[in-house]
Amino acid sequence: MQRFTRLFQQVDSTTSTNEKIRALQQYFQEETPANAVWALYLLLGKPRKRLITSRILREVFLQVSDVPEWLFADCYAHVGDSAEVIALLLTDVLSANESKSEIPLHQWMEEIIPKVKLVKSEEELKEQVVSWWFSLNSVEVFVLNKLLTGAFRVGVSTKLVIKGLAAAYGISEPVLTHRLMGDFEPTVEFYTSLIRQEGDPARGAIAPAPSQPYPFFLASPLEEDRFATEDFSRWLAEWKWDGIRAQVIRRAGQLFIWSRGEDLITAQFPELEPCLMALPDGLVLDGEILCWAGDRPMNFNALQKRLGRKKLTAKILQENPAHLIAYDLLEHNGEDIREHPLSDRRQRLTQLLNTADPGYITLSKTVRFDSMAELRSHREHSRELGAEGLVIKAIASPYLVGRKRGYWWKYKVDPMSLDAVLIYAQAGSGKRANLFTDYTFALWQGEDLVPFAKAYSGLDNKEIDELDKWIRRHTIEKFGPVRSVEPVHVFEIGFEGISKSNRHKSGISVRFPRILRWRKDKPIIEADTIDSALKLLTVSP
Repeated sequence: MQRFTRLFQQVDSTTSTNEKIRALQQYFQEETPANAVWALYLLLGKPRKRLITSRILREVFLQVSDVPEWLFADCYAHVGDSAEVIALLLTDVLSANESKSEIPLHQWMEEIIPKVKLVKSEEELKEQVVSWWFSLNSVEVFVLNKLLTGAFRVGVSTKLVIKGLAAAYGISEPVLTHRLMGDFEPTVEFYTSLIRQEGDPARGAIAPAPSQPYPFFLASPLEEDRFATEDFSRWLAEWKWDGIRAQVIRRAGQLFIWSRGEDLITAQFPELEPCLMALPDGLVLDGEILCWAGDRPMNFNALQKRLGRKKLTAKILQENPAHLIAYDLLEHNGEDIREHPLSDRRQRLTQLLNTADPGYITLSKTVRFDSMAELRSHREHSRELGAEGLVIKAIASPYLVGRKRGYWWKYKVDPMSLDAVLIYAQAGSGKRANLFTDYTFALWQGEDLVPFAKAYSGLDNKEIDELDKWIRRHTIEKFGPVRSVEPVHVFEIGFEGISKSNRHKSGISVRFPRILRWRKDKPIIEADTIDSALKLLTVSP
């Protein structure tokens, strides 16, 4: 636990990418496999069930401390995280515990923390948690609290974790990325298999599961000036759809559908199963799942009605029919063909889909262009087809890992936007807990301002500080953590799509809202209206 906590402090306290990688490399080189595999599991953000709520942790702390509830609430308002507040308030009490706990991480994860599930009373739970707290230092208490609540996060990306692991063992990053795709059990056996050298049979190595997907290849934003000098005959374009990027895996007589976020979503699309199971065994497709009606995709909200549900009713399936648009073929007859040129992979994919049911799966259509002007024209008209732009791919490109510039480009339409008035503000969380960074914006409906979107990204640090000071001076009312502010400031709000919604007072909902700019030049009377927003429904898929 001590080593992992030190690693947590090292990577969370620096913004230097190189320092983070060095800390990770050193940790993996020095740590035992039993601990390292659990550290890897946690650093990658693998889902863990919540064993205790933040509310219960807070109640336990208040019962064993002299801190009044009002003071805890005030501290929470500044910090924004109960786990961290408890650790900070216990700092002086735990100062003598700096080297007290020598229990390794794997023992905490496999034996000690699971004991929470066995307690039979609140008193027993309190005694258990308090005994753990007083065996640790304050930073370890913070990490433990986050593990108990299932909310452990650390300031390091998956990409950096893989870089650190690759540097520790001299294994290529793409190979490690592939080996880590999908679910895995944090065991010594898995870790040994993970870090084996390429080409080394490594006795006891674990064979990849039939369900294991490949890392996704991602497109980069198009650099128009650079691309304008290209030989366009070397490229093809496809429509960029706003659905769920997915990999379809047919191996060992089974079917698995993985989302780009590494969620197994097979059960959410049962009507696709017969069609996909009819495809030959030993293949992996890359594509996009959408809800489709007639000749165009439905709004993304139709997909959301399927996700996160344990049971899909016949009505949901009928009203939100699923369709897969296939982009690429990554595995064919059990062979990894990602190094083959796109032209070859696409030719094989075309042949495979000749006999597939076009009602459920179709090949992505290519879009011809001979000039930048023609490409721009296609992009400008993409919304008419329900697309959000184009993806442009080099015909000779392999299927790589992650975002590699120069092979695939995305050429999206400009976001829809509306000028809206700031009416509510709320403090952020974590490092932004003492700043008002979460905003609610409204549009005019007659003489009233009606909330239509929340956004928290798009302003730079200087603008955030300026707006925070203004909000504190111009608060009208407080509703718990939310402040109602004077309707003075107009912001241009961008979003990817808009749809009708019965759940919102405005009657609409927008997808991926963010602040494009602070319109200091515009009085609130010139902000947009709900009617303006409704007109955008005709150009949104």
